[in-house]
Amino acid sequence: MRSAERGRTGAPAGGAPAREARADPAKSPGRGTTGPSATGPSATGPSATGPSATGRSTTGRAARATLVAVVLLLIALAVGVSVGPAGLSLPDVAGALLTRLPWHPAVTVPAIDTDIVWQIRLPRVVLGALVGAMLAGGGAAYQGVFRNPLADPYLLGVAAGGGLGATIVIVAGGSAALLPPAAFLGAAGAVTLTYLLGAGAGRGPQPGPGRAGSTGSILLAGVAVAALLTAVQTYLQQQHSQTLQAVYAWILGGLSLATWSDVTTILPYVIVAAGILLAHRRLLDVLRVGETEAGSLGVDVARLRLTVVMAATLGTAAAVSVSGLIGFVGIIVPHTVRLTAGASYRIVLPVSMIGGAAFLVLADVLARTVQSPDEVPIGVITALAGAPFFLLILHSRRARPELA
Repeated sequence: MRSAERGRTGAPAGGAPAREARADPAKSPGRGTTGPSATGPSATGPSATGPSATGRSTTGRAARATLVAVVLLLIALAVGVSVGPAGLSLPDVAGALLTRLPWHPAVTVPAIDTDIVWQIRLPRVVLGALVGAMLAGGGAAYQGVFRNPLADPYLLGVAAGGGLGATIVIVAGGSAALLPPAAFLGAAGAVTLTYLLGAGAGRGPQPGPGRAGSTGSILLAGVAVAALLTAVQTYLQQQHSQTLQAVYAWILGGLSLATWSDVTTILPYVIVAAGILLAHRRLLDVLRVGETEAGSLGVDVARLRLTVVMAATLGTAAAVSVSGLIGFVGIIVPHTVRLTAGASYRIVLPVSMIGGAAFLVLADVLARTVQSPDEVPIGVITALAGAPFFLLILHSRRARPELA
């Protein structure tokens, strides 16, 4: 029962675990707002109940949604640390967690159980939470800045660029340690190319909110760049068919090789990206009325779009570099938040990040238990959840206006 996880520790009780070698795998920067009209109730006129009542209602809804998301995340973290092939009991897991704290009660836990919890399960759960938060937050940000309910973090070529970077390392026989930086550079480079091409195509003689770097031109550039990079990746796979299994193992995503090093590698990127996105959530609400209207309220739409896209891409590329391509998180979670807590990005962005962390941790629990002792790629689990979710959305009267 405990052989799989105990095998990863590679040491008897009291010994240090020997890790297996990895195989193949604020204010907006815009001109700001012109008084309360950009974000306050006066943007749409006073409501029947008055601005103060509306503000209290929004604040109360945000607090309730955040509380529910935090509770779900705590449950997901507890389940993620407690479930595994080693079959540790809840008291064993709790005792193992306490042993590494500076001050803890006297507990007697075998050293190998402590190693399983702290060196295998906990980094995997923490990494899953960071990746899920960034994918969901990036999805919500893309949907807001492009005003497209079907936008996700891979819209502008992140998936194609990251996949190509990882494929190049694998077919070249490079070290597994090169996979994360190669995927990160590929993803970031793809979005940079997309944005440069889209901005150039949308630039006219009189730049404005609907001209320079227009939403449509950037999205079309993303489609073209993704198609080009995917074609190159497919060609490389065809020429090196012996590496297909390793490439697809990375593309389908997984957290089975998670380490604390992975956590510390992406943590700075996630913190910076999340901070920038949350600082611009009010301006994303202004953008909901349209680019021209937002520009008339004093928002520099082009600069806002560039800032949000770059921040979301930075976090998503970091997540992809350590987890592979995990789809649907950036669509499922933000839409669920909108349907349950409202469409304001003051609620959608933070709650999506918390909910995305909980969602991916639970998805990873299913990935490692549904076919135990083997693991199912986590991308398969999220895809199986994504298809029924879309069918549910299509038949939801509340969601139809948003998808129209």
